Amino acid sequence: MRMHFIGICGTAMATVAALLRQRGHDVRGSDQNVYPPMSEFLAAEGIPILSPFSADHMTADIDLVVVGNAVSRGNPELETVLDRKIHYCSLPEVVRDQFLWGSRSIVITGTHGKTTTTALTGWLLTHGGLDPTVLVGGIARNFGGRGSSYRLGHGRDVVIEGDEYDSAFFDKSAKFLKYLPDIAVVNNIEFDHADIYADLDAVRLAFRRLVNLIPRGGLLLLGADSPHAAALRDVAVSPVETFGTVDGSTWQARDIGHADGTTSFTVQCEGAVFGRFESPLLGLHNVRNALAAVAVGHRVGLGAAELAAGLRSFTGIKRRLETVGVRRDVMVLDDFAHHPTAVHETLSALRTGYPSRRIWAVFEPRSASSCRRVFQDDFARAFGCADEIIIAAVFRSALPESERLSPERLVADLRARGQRARYVPAIDDIVRTIVSERAPGDVVVLMSNGGFGGIHQKLLQALAA
Repeated sequence: MRMHFIGICGTAMATVAALLRQRGHDVRGSDQNVYPPMSEFLAAEGIPILSPFSADHMTADIDLVVVGNAVSRGNPELETVLDRKIHYCSLPEVVRDQFLWGSRSIVITGTHGKTTTTALTGWLLTHGGLDPTVLVGGIARNFGGRGSSYRLGHGRDVVIEGDEYDSAFFDKSAKFLKYLPDIAVVNNIEFDHADIYADLDAVRLAFRRLVNLIPRGGLLLLGADSPHAAALRDVAVSPVETFGTVDGSTWQARDIGHADGTTSFTVQCEGAVFGRFESPLLGLHNVRNALAAVAVGHRVGLGAAELAAGLRSFTGIKRRLETVGVRRDVMVLDDFAHHPTAVHETLSALRTGYPSRRIWAVFEPRSASSCRRVFQDDFARAFGCADEIIIAAVFRSALPESERLSPERLVADLRARGQRARYVPAIDDIVRTIVSERAPGDVVVLMSNGGFGGIHQKLLQALAA
């Protein structure tokens, strides 16, 4: 089958395109803006990219067009598809139809932690010999020679990151509603994606619809530390288990310790000791992520010893507290955090892992949610574990001022809380500020869900000069 992806340079689109090519399909795609890293990823996978969008790309030999959710009416390729009635579908539809019918679908969801939990779960099943297919919304270091966002297996399991974002211009329902869950994990639920959800109740409704799809012989795993996730028990038809740090959880982490950059904890199942586990990931949120992965692994037949060995050998996700370099005893980290809770958890993990070091939090409001004023007060409470805070310019400056996050007000609120914060809109000025004030042992975490103007390499080069 020959497939054409409109908007192929999105992470999810590129990942699924690569996975389909590995399955033997003839895959190509188009996009308006072609830039690393996805262009390099697609080139390495042997998938051609046509740019810019053009009606001429819709040739007669195309069997199926996959329309990305960033594509809207007016796109010349989409208009041609509609005019000619070329067979088209959304990304989650092609995932369902090509991979999930006939498989055991393990869907990992939640406002936070789903990328790490998906990669962890996929790796535990891979390490345990189950040979799953895995689709991750990030680059998992355990897959492929230099890390990959997918793994094509031949076992019955498909482990997939279930995104609550919408599916396509013609389908505004959550992607994860297409994923036929046999086992579903809901890590947590908070308000997010303010560009498509009106409020928290709208988000909760999407998750309730997911829960309603799990068969009676399936399993729903709920994050017990998240009230809105835990409340889904009341609407479940399938069996339910919970995981977290609170008493009464089916899977509970206890005796959590930190040493030499690792986290250790005891797992109890139904009140009995299941095993002692060690994770290379920092932070309480990653303990919860690991618990969910262990619970899934147990459900599919893996024992405590092999799950513990798999967790110890997990090597992490790119852009999740990833060390990008150390220059003159200053550690520079990259992190995807862009929601207030994720910012707080990232900084809390660093404070736990590096209790005596000075932590710089450099934050770019870039995502559709973080750029919006709806999170203004939440961000003022999110940076409590940082010693130095720099807020960069709001990326989506075209938003109306009444809806746009105010960096100036955020800095004023942080200072009112007794924190050292400043607004530095230009990337080069941020770099100069850090370099001029650095001290040995400093930890600098750069937080953005995008490229952040290439600040990572600019800072490393400036620190080394």
